[in-house]
Amino acid sequence: MRIVLLGAPGCGKGTQAKLMAEKYRVPQISSGELLRQAVSEKTDLGKRVESIMASGELVSDDIATDAVTERLRSNESKRGFVLDGFPRTIPQAQQLDTRLGWMNRPLQLALYFSLDPAVVVKRTLGRLECAKCGASYNRYFSPPAKRGICEHCGSKELVQRPDDHQHAVRARLDAYDRDTVPLITYFKAQHKLRTVEGEGDIQDIFKRICEIVDTEIRPLETKVIAIETGREYRSDAVTLISGGKVVRKDSRADNDKAVGQAKQRLSARDSKKAAEKKVAKKKVVKKKAAEKKVAKKKVVKKKAAEKKVAKKKVVKKKAAKEKAVKTKVVVRKSATKKRTHKG
Repeated sequence: MRIVLLGAPGCGKGTQAKLMAEKYRVPQISSGELLRQAVSEKTDLGKRVESIMASGELVSDDIATDAVTERLRSNESKRGFVLDGFPRTIPQAQQLDTRLGWMNRPLQLALYFSLDPAVVVKRTLGRLECAKCGASYNRYFSPPAKRGICEHCGSKELVQRPDDHQHAVRARLDAYDRDTVPLITYFKAQHKLRTVEGEGDIQDIFKRICEIVDTEIRPLETKVIAIETGREYRSDAVTLISGGKVVRKDSRADNDKAVGQAKQRLSARDSKKAAEKKVAKKKVVKKKAAEKKVAKKKVVKKKAAEKKVAKKKVVKKKAAKEKAVKTKVVVRKSATKKRTHKG
């Protein structure tokens, strides 16, 4: 699966991207995380973008695209990816489409998180992040079970991002309205845009996302790959789509049964296609053979008839003329001799 998540800063893209990465076993690729990591490690890239990110402005298209493309080419991204926070501009989207085209891995869906702007601001200002493991929380909407303590690693270092202060948030929202909102039209024109209601419980939002993914991208994806390559699929739970209906198989026995049914459907489909191809070939052969035989017979008969008639007529006429001349000459000579002798 190859998906892009779109939405305003603080709409919940990052949280949902992590859940999707865990469920579908693909990497979450966040341009913001890549750039923040570069800043913290003080790499050349980090030094170039540190002041830009602190002010809330967007980094240049070339810098963001190069950072993301390098990750897309890694081995872990071969099975798919969830792009979070990229692309953010039309030029970035065009560059992404071009580079994915080179890799023969075009984008499949763009999920747009629709959310009220006031809620976006509150979410952004309330974001907290574990400095040790990177887990995300929100002091207003999804605080940790124990205040100030990470539920994943137990760290007490829950901090606010440097770019999540009031001034930077307003600047990012302005940049979003100016540069990122046009992407909605861009992906809609490609018939790849799907809208997700971004307000509500995290798990409820995640269920909405899974319904879209399982219906439009995942149908028989894992099973078809396993069947075609001859590999056994080893999972205790898998979602299949049959005639557009989502069917959940939770046991290994049911899973094996579903595999058998999938094989039968694929075999029937292939047999039908093969039969259609054979019928088409027979019809074409018969038509060509009939046309060739008729054309040859007509031409041969006409030529033979013309030659025979011409020869017979010429022979008969010559013979008649020669005999008539000889007979007349003999008769005249005979009559003259007899009359002279008697006198």
